[in-house]
Amino acid sequence: MDLELRHLKTIRAIADAGSLTRAATALGLAQPALSAQLKRIERALGGALFERGRDGVRVTALGDLVLDRARVVLPAVCELQEEAVRFAREGAAGYRLGGTHGPLLGGLVDRLAAAPAHPEGPAGPARPGGAPVTTYTSWSEREIAGGVAAGRLDFALVGACGESAPPEAGRLAWTEVARDPVYVMLAADHPLAPRAEIDLAALADASWTDVPGDGCFGDCFAAACVRAGFTPLCVYETDTASCVHLVQVGRAVGLCRATFPATPGLVTRPLVGTPLIWRHLLGWHPEGRAAGRAADVLAHARAAHAEALARSAARTPVAGP
Repeated sequence: MDLELRHLKTIRAIADAGSLTRAATALGLAQPALSAQLKRIERALGGALFERGRDGVRVTALGDLVLDRARVVLPAVCELQEEAVRFAREGAAGYRLGGTHGPLLGGLVDRLAAAPAHPEGPAGPARPGGAPVTTYTSWSEREIAGGVAAGRLDFALVGACGESAPPEAGRLAWTEVARDPVYVMLAADHPLAPRAEIDLAALADASWTDVPGDGCFGDCFAAACVRAGFTPLCVYETDTASCVHLVQVGRAVGLCRATFPATPGLVTRPLVGTPLIWRHLLGWHPEGRAAGRAADVLAHARAAHAEALARSAARTPVAGP
């Protein structure tokens, strides 16, 4: 006989009641039936769990061991059941979002969290508290897309350089949220900061900084530099905050999206001829649980992009003529 959850509940009921008779009443069983069930459980576990006496039962050392485990297992299973019911009731109305970084991700999370959990319909009225949103972030676009393909995430918000194909292109549905030129990020007192746009060749002697990724952007940037007649001296790949710091102190110039937020001590400027393009992409599994809400999420993503662009450093006035 395999041990089941109902057997653990029986053992706990007997221990709590202190006698088979009282436990049988609590469980709604006849006392002989409970005794027979206990014997089968004890045979499965290899020893007596209770010592029977005139005044009831007393837990044995083996019984203590089993009860200790039951006190952990039973609440955990109960919690699992409650979470499963809650997920079945509400989970389909929530969003599991994977993304890389940047203001577009934050804007989309904000908009989705404020959206009703579900529309008015058979499930009842829209819940005013907003839809549940969980997020997963990574520098790796492939990792995020893989999470959507595997069903661990509902949507991927990533980027692709130029016309390059997004990851998992054969398994996921991808739609372009927006298309931005890649900007250069300079210290506010950089000699080129007053210009409205900057020729990439004018930065031939600069060190660069950028966030990492596993797409082709690094190769595309290197190719653009070669076309401009130089090879970058060095490229610091690091997190966004460190990129900002390196630019602010004049250690490097940075590459950023047009949606990069206005930040004290630096400016962003477009590059002459737009040598680099960044496409913001939203991906989902065509047969995933949230596929039916892709149009709504796409609309939110495009609105978040418009809001981010309106607040971006690209809107910073150019100093001088």
